[in-house]
Amino acid sequence: MSRNGGGPREIAIPVSVFDSLRTELAKAAGALETVRALHHAGYQAGLAAAGNVNQEAGGHAFNLSVSGFWSNLTDYFSKRGWGTLTRSDPHPGIGLLGSSDWAEASPDNVTSDGSCSFSTGFLSGLLSQLTGGPIAVLEVKCRTRGDGSCGFAFGSETAIHNLHGHLLEGEDLNAALEAL
Repeated sequence: MSRNGGGPREIAIPVSVFDSLRTELAKAAGALETVRALHHAGYQAGLAAAGNVNQEAGGHAFNLSVSGFWSNLTDYFSKRGWGTLTRSDPHPGIGLLGSSDWAEASPDNVTSDGSCSFSTGFLSGLLSQLTGGPIAVLEVKCRTRGDGSCGFAFGSETAIHNLHGHLLEGEDLNAALEAL
C-alpha cells in the first residue's frame, strides 16, 4: 500500500518495538534465528523503503551528487527518528555509517551479543535497491554491546566478507581495514 502514489505507506511506532520483537523471537526461535529473522525482515523493509527515499530525492536518489545522496539519506533517517547518521570512507571499497543515537540500539540493556540486526538488513536492502546491485552491510559497533556508537560497514559482498573475516580473527576495525 502506498501513500499519495509514492513509496510504501509509513507509520510511527515506539522504538521499544525492536526490544519486544527481539525478545519474543528469541523465546520462540532462539538467538541465532532471531538475528536472521530480523535481518531478513529489515532487508525486505529496506527494499520497499527505497521508494520513499527516491521520492524525497525528487525521483532518483542515486542520480544525486555523492554529497547530495548522503545528505538525502541521512535526512531520511533523521526525520523518521532512526537517529543521526554520519558517513566516512575509510577504505576505497568500504564505507562506514555511524550513529551515537541509533534507534534500534538499547544502551540501557547492554549485552555481549546485542546487535541492530533489523537495521543492518534495512540498510543493505535500501542501499542495494537504490544502487541497483547488491550492497552488503556489517555491523561493526553497537551501543547495545557497550560501544559508544553504532557502526555499519558497507560495500560489495566480497569486501564485507573479507572485513568480517579479519574482525573474527580479533583485529580491531582500523587494522582490519588496513589489512584489506
